[in-house]
Amino acid sequence: MISVRRAADRFRGGDASAGVESLHAFSFGHFYDPDLLRFGAVLACNEERLAPGAGFDEHPHSHTEIVTWVVEGELTHRDSAGHATVVRPGDVQRLSAGAGVRHVERNDGERPLVFVQMWLAPRDPGGEPSYEVVRGIADATPYALPEAGALLHVRRPGAGERTAVPDAPLVYAHVVRGRFGLGEYGLGPGDAALITGADGLELVAAADPAEVLLWEMGD
Repeated sequence: MISVRRAADRFRGGDASAGVESLHAFSFGHFYDPDLLRFGAVLACNEERLAPGAGFDEHPHSHTEIVTWVVEGELTHRDSAGHATVVRPGDVQRLSAGAGVRHVERNDGERPLVFVQMWLAPRDPGGEPSYEVVRGIADATPYALPEAGALLHVRRPGAGERTAVPDAPLVYAHVVRGRFGLGEYGLGPGDAALITGADGLELVAAADPAEVLLWEMGD
C-alpha cells in the first residue's frame, strides 16, 4: 500500500521575521493532526530553510534519534556534550538525544541553508547522548540506525534510471530534489510516500539531478 503526502500539504511553521521557515510532514509543536502522528519509527520529517545568520538557539531534546541531511549550504551544530561541527551536503548527521541533550543549529554561512531533519523513536529510550557525522555517504552504502531499527538509503539516479525500493514492512520515502515515478504516482520535491509491505517496487527518476531519502523499517 502506498500513501502519498504532498509538499503543498505540509504544515508551515518557523519564524519568517527571524529568517526561519519550517515545513512539517507530521504533527509538530502546536500543529496536531491525529492522522499524522508518526509512520513506523519516523516521528518527524521537517524541511528547514535558514537565512544567513539565522538559526535555532539552544534547545533540549530527549529520547529521540535525530538525523539531518543538508540539501544546500552549511549547518553549524553545537551541543551540550561538547560537539561542534559543520555539516555539508552529502553528510549524514546523527544526534542520539538519550536521556537529554541540548544543541544549537545555525546558518553561519553566507548562503541560504536548506536541510531535512528526521526524528525517529528509539527502541530503548534513555541512555547517554551520542553524536556522529558520516562525510560524503555513497548511494550504495545505507546508514544504519539500529537504535530505531531503521536503515537510511540515499539514492541519486540519473534521468530514466530505476532504483529499487527496499522490500520491507515499512518504507518512508522523501523526495529531496527532482521528480520520480512510483507506480501510478508522480513525486516531486518535498513529496513523501509512506509504503507498507513493499515488494518489487521501483522509483524511476524523471529528471536529472534527482535525490530521494528512503527509510527502511520493520513492523
